[in-house]
Amino acid sequence: QVQLVESGGGLVQAGGSLRLSCAASGNIDSINRMAWYRQAPGKQRELVGSITNGGSTKYTDSVKGRFTISRDNAKNTLYLQMNSLKPEDTAVYYCNAEGLVHYSITGPYTNDYWGQGTQVTVSS
Repeated sequence: QVQLVESGGGLVQAGGSLRLSCAASGNIDSINRMAWYRQAPGKQRELVGSITNGGSTKYTDSVKGRFTISRDNAKNTLYLQMNSLKPEDTAVYYCNAEGLVHYSITGPYTNDYWGQGTQVTVSS
């Protein structure tokens, strides 16, 4: 079974930093695109940033220059370095793996997967 497990969330003061990790496991062959989303209370889930298996990145405007997304394809792990955090960055952060190819006894399958989420709280 494929699983995405996030870690690294927590409570930090404004201006501080956190690094999130998302480890994908489960006989994985490849992952096309990986991304971080976030959802604040009472708001819709929004894309924070994404990275292709070739390393191309995109960010939402509100985090450009402060957040850096990266991935280790050999470890099937996604990272999000968050610097200069603001109270408005407070949310549950979710990892997403799009176009994940994994193998089972019945053959290869391609699906999209989500992690369970990790809470990031930035105090003012």
